[in-house]
Amino acid sequence: MIPRGDDPGDPTFRAQRLRLVWLLAIPFLLLSEPSPPRLIVGFLISVPGLFLRAYAAGSIHKEKELARGGPYRHLRHPLYLGSFFLGLGFSIAGGRWWFPFLYAGLFFWLYGRTIRAEERRLYALYGVEFGSYRDSVPAFFPRRKSAPPVPETEGFRFRLFRRNREWQAGVGALVGFGLLFLRMYLMG
Repeated sequence: MIPRGDDPGDPTFRAQRLRLVWLLAIPFLLLSEPSPPRLIVGFLISVPGLFLRAYAAGSIHKEKELARGGPYRHLRHPLYLGSFFLGLGFSIAGGRWWFPFLYAGLFFWLYGRTIRAEERRLYALYGVEFGSYRDSVPAFFPRRKSAPPVPETEGFRFRLFRRNREWQAGVGALVGFGLLFLRMYLMG
């Protein structure tokens, strides 16, 4: 394994990114004005993000092989795209018109750095194999024609989903929407 160094792909940076999310959750909840329609729309936007994250997490064997199966046939960063929709749903459910704009700005700032560092690291790990993959598979917006199937890495594996601890995103989403619902009820 190639050391990650001091970059956005580094585990410390990821931990700091997660801390930032939790730190921002407090003012988000205090400033939020959820309503039934906003909660429903936000939830409906978040759920596909959760499913995409789950599918991607069950299709990636981190640090062992270049992910090219499952959703990785169609886009290079399905976990991040899923995260985007998950967070966008929360920002809409929060009920303030400016939440989605603030969220999108923070997301692209943080994840833009993360993606650039991750792609440099993947190129260092996998070389030409990653270069070819990067050239044939778009980062976020799938093309009509996906990359050719890779049988040995194809599909969802529940053990990878568990190993990658993706269930935590689902629990976090339930807690988050539960808190927004409680906030709406208390505002009453």
